[in-house]
Amino acid sequence: MASAGQAGAAYPKLERRVAIKPNDGETFLKEVDEELRKERVQTLVARWGWAIVAGVVLLIAAIGGYIWWQDRQRAQAGEQGEALLKALDGLDAGSREAAAPAIDQLAQSDVEGYRAAALFARATAEAESGNEAAAAATLGRIVDDEAFAEVYRHAALVRQTALQFDRLQPQAVIQRLAPLARPGSAWFGTAGEMVGIAHMRMGRADLAGPLFARIGRDETVPPSIRTRTIQMAGSLGINAMPDATADAAVGADGPRPAATREQAE
Repeated sequence: MASAGQAGAAYPKLERRVAIKPNDGETFLKEVDEELRKERVQTLVARWGWAIVAGVVLLIAAIGGYIWWQDRQRAQAGEQGEALLKALDGLDAGSREAAAPAIDQLAQSDVEGYRAAALFARATAEAESGNEAAAAATLGRIVDDEAFAEVYRHAALVRQTALQFDRLQPQAVIQRLAPLARPGSAWFGTAGEMVGIAHMRMGRADLAGPLFARIGRDETVPPSIRTRTIQMAGSLGINAMPDATADAAVGADGPRPAATREQAE
């Protein structure tokens, strides 16, 4: 038998082995919680394992398909871009008949920019061949197609109106282009000039003059249009020169009369 001393010496080891310190309670709870989580995961995998695997496979396939589709779209866009450039080169060289098939195909493109470019190219070819009615109809397809962005529709509307300008009633021109003939519009110069001339045809110089003046003073408008509208405003008795030029035109005798068309030239 072990002596009392030996038994006493063994007790501290046993106490250290089985005793739970106060801060060990949290560790015990964490271990239990971890075991419960493992059991839940195992149960979930046992019950839905194939479904989970199938879902992961489908997800990977979907991602791979999307990447392939993007690559294919880029490749098609590149092919269509090359076809468009060749067609435009053909039009510039006067080979309208040779370029027509490529343009017809691009006019059905899923890429908005290429589809619009093809229709604009077709309209240009039709106008250059003297068929302005066909060109206006082609541009009308862009104007009426709400699938196109406004930038394309507005450009087509301005171009269409310019082609038909001499055959349109002045009021029709104003109704078409009035929303674009405003400061801040990208088409303020071109659309505003046509609207101003339409006002003059209706005998409304009081509306045409100030519009020409605003266009002439707008530095965002192309210089060629500003020059013309300054001349038109001057012919109607309005000095549309920029402020610095207008100030320089004031002499000792006071303001000079509004510039005439000949003076503006």
